[in-house]
Amino acid sequence: MPQDSSEQDLDDPDIEFVEVDPTGRYGRYKEVLGKGAFKKVYRAFDELEGIEVAWNQVKVADLLRKSEDLERLYSEVHLLKTLKHKNIIKFYNSWVDTKNENINFITEIFTSGTLRQYRKKHKHVDLRALKKWSRQILEGLLYLHSHNPPVIHRDLKCDNIFVNGNQGEVKIGDLGLAAILQQANSAHSVIGTPEFMAPELYEEEYNELVDIYAFGMCLLELVTVEYPYVECANAAQIYKKVTSGIKPASLAKVTNLDVRAFIEKCIAHVSERLSAKDLLMDPFLQSDHDRNSYHNQAIGQNAEDNSAETCREFTVEGQRRDINTIFLKLRIADSTGHIRNIHFPFDIGADTAISVASEMVEELELTDQDVTAIAKMIDSEIQYHIPSWNPNETPVDSFGQDSGCTSETRPEAPPVPNDSITSSGNLALEVLPSGRKYWSDSPKGVGGNSPSRPGPSNLSFEVDANAEEGNLTENGAISAELDPHDQICAGDCSDEKECDGTVDSPCSEKSITSEYLGATHEKSSREEISGSLKDSEIKCISQIASKLEGLLVKQREELDELKRKHKLAVSDILKELPPEMCQKVLSICNLLMPEGEM
Repeated sequence: MPQDSSEQDLDDPDIEFVEVDPTGRYGRYKEVLGKGAFKKVYRAFDELEGIEVAWNQVKVADLLRKSEDLERLYSEVHLLKTLKHKNIIKFYNSWVDTKNENINFITEIFTSGTLRQYRKKHKHVDLRALKKWSRQILEGLLYLHSHNPPVIHRDLKCDNIFVNGNQGEVKIGDLGLAAILQQANSAHSVIGTPEFMAPELYEEEYNELVDIYAFGMCLLELVTVEYPYVECANAAQIYKKVTSGIKPASLAKVTNLDVRAFIEKCIAHVSERLSAKDLLMDPFLQSDHDRNSYHNQAIGQNAEDNSAETCREFTVEGQRRDINTIFLKLRIADSTGHIRNIHFPFDIGADTAISVASEMVEELELTDQDVTAIAKMIDSEIQYHIPSWNPNETPVDSFGQDSGCTSETRPEAPPVPNDSITSSGNLALEVLPSGRKYWSDSPKGVGGNSPSRPGPSNLSFEVDANAEEGNLTENGAISAELDPHDQICAGDCSDEKECDGTVDSPCSEKSITSEYLGATHEKSSREEISGSLKDSEIKCISQIASKLEGLLVKQREELDELKRKHKLAVSDILKELPPEMCQKVLSICNLLMPEGEM
């Protein structure tokens, strides 16, 4: 009896794994989803989550010969793991296969393929859709470029941007590939796609604006459905035109003057080129009412943008906690009058307004346009408390972190149980994927609602301020009954037990909470003191408080120095190992050490 097609499929040898990752979680199929000069992408399966993923395999034979190059490779891979943004492709895992001389990346899979394939498939695309794609790409670039130092893609093109067609969602992919290949090849070689490479990229003296140039060329291709510099026969001709400042011939085919002007801003000389932040605020991307189609296809006058979000209003208020920390409250009100309050610490030495806003917007399910608005409000509030603070200076401590918070400066907190919220007047502690903590009066999954799903809230700023002066109880709710001393010494801390401030310390959560939410509201405290003490006593207390503040600053510096020494010691030990053993040791230690310490 002949087998039906479904039974034949089950017996197909191609559905068996041909390779499994070192953890046994991911299995690779034989099917190739795409390939390039240096990389192949296979269909794969995540057995733990039960989802299909993409298995990216890159040949890096030359890179594995030197321990210094291998160390840089691990650093690059670790950076990729820290990147989390809704317009950056999700990066699940990676490892170096020294036997086969390649590096493997596990990322999310996109069934609609690349943006180039998608645009070729769909000939009639409205200007509104192109603007929506452009905003998403720029949001992703803004997130990357807000790091210190900026994360530069170096090889952005429509082939490296992926699409979820059923949602109109685009994400930047192949991050770090150009940097890894740059290490794997000659130090003087140029890795990239000539049609999308800015002139300064050939000279190897460049910054993050090379990605803006490439974005401009991507938009040009999306508009004309034609590869830039298609008139050139080879890379040498492209190089000559690009370095001479000659624009691609396809630019003349852009008849919409607004579109053309916007593209020219992106591919202008580096001294005149705008940043991702500036481009997002450009009037061209702010307007969604242009109904022109590039193929003169009339769209009904009554058509509406189904993706339009409810109009929202934001306010940001802050309170200075210590030398480096401002405690901010983000108030979100939608058009129906429902309000949500989000409280979070902002470290002026490690955070940027853009990175924090990007995290919050993604977590709170707001729109792309909200990032810039919230970031500007955060900048303004920080400058109000610290006039000398310059929002244009990226903090020196935020390298490789999407939020500026590292495992060293901001220990991870365990997630708060959902049942910790007992009333609308309580704040619940929540933790973002990056490890950043925030407190919300409408937590996810507990009857709390984002502005997209409104819920009751009657919290005023005065109520929130009182909550900030209170304490975080064991279940995550705010209580204003304990004094500062009780809070610090609550829980398992006693005379016999010493709190060392580490993640595993019995009272670490209490200590962290005390640092962020302790009752040290300077104005109210001083008023209370002045009303009950003599002038001499007030002076004495002030002197002691100043000494204590100085001591705390000194202790923080000592801890930072000790952590730096610890990391250096770990690095020295790893250098003693041959390259082929390094990965095995790291894999073992990864089970024993926090990821941020690896």
